[in-house]
Amino acid sequence: MSTLRFCSGRWLCGSDTMSGQETELPVDDSRTNHLPISGGSDLPGFHQVLGYRQVSWTEEEAVIELDVQACHLNMAGVLHGGVMTALLDVVLAEAGTYCPYPGRVRKAITLVLNTTFTGQCSGGVIRAIGRRRAGGTRIFNSSGEVRDADDRLLAIGEATFRLRSGSEQAQGVPVDFLVPNNKKEDGDV
Repeated sequence: MSTLRFCSGRWLCGSDTMSGQETELPVDDSRTNHLPISGGSDLPGFHQVLGYRQVSWTEEEAVIELDVQACHLNMAGVLHGGVMTALLDVVLAEAGTYCPYPGRVRKAITLVLNTTFTGQCSGGVIRAIGRRRAGGTRIFNSSGEVRDADDRLLAIGEATFRLRSGSEQAQGVPVDFLVPNNKKEDGDV
């Protein structure tokens, strides 16, 4: 089992990902609590603005949660549809990009994303669940939903993604979003 350590403001599992040296990558077969990101301040870019937390992430499914805050509400005082769409985009992509190699990640770009809104909420915890449904070596499809704390369906989503170069295989690419506030420091790649 790999070790947990803090590096450049982020928690990492496994070997030194900042050295640039290629080493044999240990696989975490337990799939328990192996989350390349956990949420909050260790999220890159826009993900940090959303402020979700990773609940689980396996080969075919991902789950994230968000504590709905005032900044997530629209002018009517209910959860903004753009927040739910963004959460679906994240969780549906994750459903097809799980990487069991500590210190590495698989990346995808969204080709198509459809969202159907079915309910609304004004607070509490919401949960987005994504499942990979089909795909080939570069393109995959996922579907999922957003539910509130009372298990009411708030949104349904379907998406098609393309794996980015280097992400076609399970070992993915080295994590490159390990610097606080997404600012790269001298020596970072």
